[in-house]
Amino acid sequence: MDLKKAAVLVTGGSCGIGFETARLLRERGARVAICARHQDMLDGAARQIGAVPIVADVSKEDDVHHLIDTVIKEYDDYNVLINNAGFGAFAPLVDLTAEEFFRVWQTNVLGAMLVARESAKHFISRSSGNIVNISSTAGQRGFANGSAYCSSKFALHALTECWRAELRQYNIRVMQVNPSEVQTSFGADESASVNPGNPTKLHASDIGQLIVSMLEIEDRGFVTESTIWATNPK
Repeated sequence: MDLKKAAVLVTGGSCGIGFETARLLRERGARVAICARHQDMLDGAARQIGAVPIVADVSKEDDVHHLIDTVIKEYDDYNVLINNAGFGAFAPLVDLTAEEFFRVWQTNVLGAMLVARESAKHFISRSSGNIVNISSTAGQRGFANGSAYCSSKFALHALTECWRAELRQYNIRVMQVNPSEVQTSFGADESASVNPGNPTKLHASDIGQLIVSMLEIEDRGFVTESTIWATNPK
């Protein structure tokens, strides 16, 4: 697609992979809205890259309705969703609480579904669109203490396949990206600092570059899924 004609929503766009993806899309001429839960951080990120900030919690249905309506009104169209909002909580099975388990699933699974559902309604009406789900290599293979996070990403993989089967007939491309170890504040407080010079882990911009390249493929085809690994993480 021609990114100069793209009207994009990036969820979880105030930091990390979401922010870097939004920044790269803006550099290529796309119109971009970013959403997050925290107003101050969101506004600061939006000012840096010239994006439209929309405060929303993707796990809340009313917030999602407002989010999608705002994007469509702002750009008089909407054709790309980067479904990125998510977080991790890690604990041994014997210590994992129901509250923490459901908290991860509410954002990573329910939130992804709600935003995709409302986006798909608009994409169907215009007979084209793009959904990029940001999953993880944790959605391909589980690991100790990862019950909540890994299961949520396995579920997102299933949702991606279901949506692709349903939406392909409307010229909607449904794609998934699976990063391995990425140097971001993921799993910590959003204000936590990271070391951008870490040579052993992927950087958020690496994931953004992959997403942009997948979107730039001509609309007649698409890459269904792409996994990007850190070469030698330590």
